[in-house]
Amino acid sequence: MEKKLPEVLAALLTPDVVKGRHVRLMFQDEARFGRMVRIRRCWAPAPQRPVVDNGYEREFQYVYGAVSPLEGELDWRICPIMNTEQMGIFLAQVSAAHPEDFIVMVVDGASSHVAKALVVPENIRLHRLPGYSPELNPQEHLWDELREKEFPNRVFSDMAGVVRTLETGLPRLAADQDRVRSICAWPWIVSLSLNAN
Repeated sequence: MEKKLPEVLAALLTPDVVKGRHVRLMFQDEARFGRMVRIRRCWAPAPQRPVVDNGYEREFQYVYGAVSPLEGELDWRICPIMNTEQMGIFLAQVSAAHPEDFIVMVVDGASSHVAKALVVPENIRLHRLPGYSPELNPQEHLWDELREKEFPNRVFSDMAGVVRTLETGLPRLAADQDRVRSICAWPWIVSLSLNAN
C-alpha cells in the first residue's frame, strides 16, 4: 500500500478528473461499539485493588468514520446497521461536507464497499486496501483512541448509553484536529503528492 499508493494517485489525479479541486485523501472504516465491557488497566489508591464490572450483552451500534490525516479532520456517522445502503449514505454525507474537494477515499474490502448497488458521489473515488491489512488504515487508530478515552471499564445498562457516549465522544475527538493529526498523519501519508498531473 505504502509503495503502490503514489502510483495509484499519479494515475488517478489527472486534470480532467480533479478539475482544479483541492485533493483530499481520506481513510475510511467502520467499527462497532456495544455493551460488552473492554477491560483496561486502571489506578486505585493503595492498598485497594480496582474492581470493574463486566457485561456480556451482544448488542452493538455501528459507526462509519473517515479521517483526513493531513487536515486532521474526522467525518463520522452513527447507524444501527452496516450495509451497502448505509455506506452510500455515509459517502453522500462526506461528499456534502467537502463539496469543493476531490476525495480519494481508501477503504477495505468489505462487501458493502464493492457492491454494484453502492452509489459513489462524483467527487469521491474509492481505492481498496490490500486484503487483511488494517495496520495500513489510520482510521483504525482513531477507533482505538475512542475506545480508550470514552469506553474503558464501562458497563452500559442499555444501548442508549452507548449511543450517548458516541454522541459526545465522537464530536470531542473530531474537534481536536491536532490530536487526530498526531494519530493519523503518518510519515508515508504526509509524503504523498496530491497534485493533479
